[in-house]
Amino acid sequence: MTANGRKSIARSDLERQAWPELSGHALEVLKAHGTERAVAAGEVVWEVGRPDYPLVHLIDADMNIVDRGRDDSIVVTITAGNFTGELGLLMGQHTFFAGVMAGAGRILTVDPAKLRHLVATVPDVSDIVVSAFAARRKLLVEWADGALTIIGDENERTCLGLREYASRNRIPFRFIEHADRAAVDAFAAGRHDLPSRGTVAIVRGGTVLHDPSPLTLAKALGYELLPDVGELFDLVVVGAGPGGLAAAVYGASEGLKTLAIDDTAIGGQAGTSSRIENYLGFPTGISGSELAFLGEIQAIKFGARVAVPHRATGLRKKGDIFEITLESGDEVRARAVVIAAGARYRKLPLSNLTDYEGNGIYYAATELEARYANGTNAVIVGGGNSAGQAAMFLSRHAEHTYIVVRRDGLSETMSDYLSSRIERDPRITLVTQSEVTALRGEGGLTGVTLTHMQTGEKQDIACRALYVMVGAEPNAAWAGDLVRTDEKGFVLTGADADNPSSPFATSEPGIFAVGDIRSGSVKRVASSVGEGSVVVSAVHAWLAGQPGNGPLAAEKKAG
Repeated sequence: MTANGRKSIARSDLERQAWPELSGHALEVLKAHGTERAVAAGEVVWEVGRPDYPLVHLIDADMNIVDRGRDDSIVVTITAGNFTGELGLLMGQHTFFAGVMAGAGRILTVDPAKLRHLVATVPDVSDIVVSAFAARRKLLVEWADGALTIIGDENERTCLGLREYASRNRIPFRFIEHADRAAVDAFAAGRHDLPSRGTVAIVRGGTVLHDPSPLTLAKALGYELLPDVGELFDLVVVGAGPGGLAAAVYGASEGLKTLAIDDTAIGGQAGTSSRIENYLGFPTGISGSELAFLGEIQAIKFGARVAVPHRATGLRKKGDIFEITLESGDEVRARAVVIAAGARYRKLPLSNLTDYEGNGIYYAATELEARYANGTNAVIVGGGNSAGQAAMFLSRHAEHTYIVVRRDGLSETMSDYLSSRIERDPRITLVTQSEVTALRGEGGLTGVTLTHMQTGEKQDIACRALYVMVGAEPNAAWAGDLVRTDEKGFVLTGADADNPSSPFATSEPGIFAVGDIRSGSVKRVASSVGEGSVVVSAVHAWLAGQPGNGPLAAEKKAG
């Protein structure tokens, strides 16, 4: 197999995983469900922006994957004996590139709906196709190849928000800073009249969006993936953190027609964690974003749909059906709902906080945010595990890292393995019984003031990066009065909600809550995953007792 142009294949383990041989039983299954036909050299099998392109097995011809946004350059050449496609094919996302035949021959095409069914039901097909598609998406992210180019100032709020959306949702993109005028001019090359200020997103080399929101960008990319108007799901999961993804995986794998939505990105708060070391099965740790990515792939494999970014703003019941209103004005309908919307980090009570959000103040510590700690001090506010993981990660980037907590220490709020490492690390200083009382800087953060809560003593720290991880507040207001909450706003379940049918049942039968949003829950990734997995049995029990006697998927199969 060869690559033509900028990329070469079979140089790394990831690339070898991305391009496996398709043979044996898997190939026979695809042949039984596909269509074989002749193709001519130069024939366009699919164009950029197609929402329903097929998987193509190249019987005796090669295909070029072409980037229309870069003067029809060839991203890679897929040779005879292999197959095309990447993760977006299973998700229903629009194509990044065009598929153009490099020579004449014969191909086998498999309709995307048939492929999704085979992936969910035939392990031999699933094992090869899903692994290859996931690896190819990772390669596109590494190569910064795809349908999206973002141009802007890296510290500007809109620019950071778009890059965070793309990064956390594994959307391949290229970022060019306005200051690099040579790169901007080379990209435009007479095709675009691009402004020198503000954030610009160029989709598929053509559509230019000025200061778009993540949702506007998602719609331009064809990634919002909302269901058709009136479409009814067995289960809608609101929130795609660990608990929500687990519910989507188990719901879809057990035959429920399942949709998961999230307002920002897959992974929730866990997705912003640089490294999780105490999750079972990952002795060397795993990043929150990678864990979320793997969970999303599992959900998609079993047929669940994942739609991001979509913020739920309302919940009501009409007859036996629940209707969830989204910020966009759209509605999704379900026979059962799992609330897994989690909790959000609280903000510091400082009058000029918003002046620095996205330009010195951050609420995550992934690779994207860590770059702002290079060559400066990093200050972290918070004493939970997320703060501890952030400190260990940022200490490899910053000149020095400070953790600021209001308590006497970390023992009551942080796992022992993390607090012990922090106490022994010379690159990290723990500042106790203190809080951030002032922010300073023009055009961006340049320093913070810490005040000791008992003595009033002040300490100024020069820094350009402040990471705020100060506890959580529930994200349940959108559900209105349909479900009862405790005095802090977390959703009551089980006996506390006068609904002992399940530990995860809310006061409204048919609505369940799991993970951080649930009152009394343990705020850990593993417990959220466990709750999301177990709740599906309660969902099944609920659906079995409703009109129609069972999930839509079962009724469809019976028909």
